[in-house]
Formats: sequence, structure tokens, C-alpha cells
Amino acid sequence: MGKNNAIAICLVKDILSKYLEQRLENKKFLCRSSKEVFDYLYASMRGLEKEVFKVLYLNVKNNLIKAETAFEGSLTSTSIYPREIVKRAISCKAAALIFAHNHPSGETDPSEADKEITKSLITAGTIMEMKVLDHIIIGNNKYFSFADNSLIREYELLARANTSRTQNRS
Repeated sequence: MGKNNAIAICLVKDILSKYLEQRLENKKFLCRSSKEVFDYLYASMRGLEKEVFKVLYLNVKNNLIKAETAFEGSLTSTSIYPREIVKRAISCKAAALIFAHNHPSGETDPSEADKEITKSLITAGTIMEMKVLDHIIIGNNKYFSFADNSLIREYELLARANTSRTQNRS
């Protein structure tokens, strides 16, 4: 494949991703399941050579307010800062959040780092009274959902317990 064809394919992919995002935002995309979120994000995150962390900001009815790439990393990791996500969520007037990132390897099993950042994000959300609905890892035509695997609920209970302990010490 020549250089011009490769550029054209990349351009079409970018245009398609933007088109799908705008179409779904204009239709007031309602996040009802991890599969819907996967379908929404897969075209823009498939085949990326580095990790990309996206945040979907939702209103109280779980309609999409905005979806954006919050952080970009390397082949195997991304630095994620909960403070920046909370700051942006407040400015968007978000009531709920969904996180998603890709694994360039194509595998979707969460790493210990994935689990720890999800715990931190849920704790931040709990403190700021923002519901974290899911964290989805996107691989090669498959995904892992923290919510579908009951980890969001588990981490919420842990965050509430930790928050209560901290408040009781004050």
C-alpha cells in the first residue's frame, strides 16, 4: 500500500469516528449498557498503537453530554489524574461518568493498575457525588466491563466505607 493510500485510510477513519461521535451526541446518546458504550467507542479506539483513556460525561438521565480523550499514553500504560477528570466533570455539569481505555495488545483483562485507577476514580466520584457507571477496556473486537463483572459495585462499597471512616475521624 502506498503512502497516499495509507493517509487516505487514516483520514477516512478519523472522519468516520468524528461523524459517529457527532451523530450520537446529536441524538442524545443514552448509555444503557456496556455493549452500547463499546459500540460507540470501538471505531475510534480500535487499532490504536498507544493507550488512550476516554471519559464520557453524562447528565442525570445518563444522556451523553460530552465524550473526550482525557489522557494518552504509551504502548502499555497511561498516566491518569482523577483531579483533572473531576475538574472537567464539574465544568460539564456531569452527574455520572463512564471511563474507557484501549489495550493496544488487544487483550481486555484488567491489569492491577487498571483496577487501582478505577478504585481511585470511584472514590473521587463518591466524594464529589458523581456516579461512576462503568470502566470499559477495549481490545480486538471485544471488551471488559468493570460494571458487568460487579467490580464497580465492589469498589463503590469500598469507597463509601473509606469515606465514612474518614468523616468519622474528623
